[in-house]
Amino acid sequence: MTTVEAFRRALSDAAPPEGLGLALQALWWAGKGDWARAHGCAQRGEGDPACDWVHAHLHRAEGDLANAGYWYRRAGRRPPVATDAPLEGEWEAIVAALLPRRG
Repeated sequence: MTTVEAFRRALSDAAPPEGLGLALQALWWAGKGDWARAHGCAQRGEGDPACDWVHAHLHRAEGDLANAGYWYRRAGRRPPVATDAPLEGEWEAIVAALLPRRG
């Protein structure tokens, strides 16, 4: 799987596609609307910058901006410029950035 569109189509499946790393699994669950499972995947990958970036996004999505800021720093990423920047756009950007590395 190499495109955001293919990743989005996979959201209709019952389980994440095989071979995805924890960060992309977390994004898959987030795309399905299952925050708890997404968060679990991100937590299991703590210390991996990709998982920490997704972790930040998840806390931003739940409105916990202080915790999100912590995870953005851990991931070496800047949070979106505007705190009201669309979550969907950030989700797509993270998926696009992580797909080539499959993790």
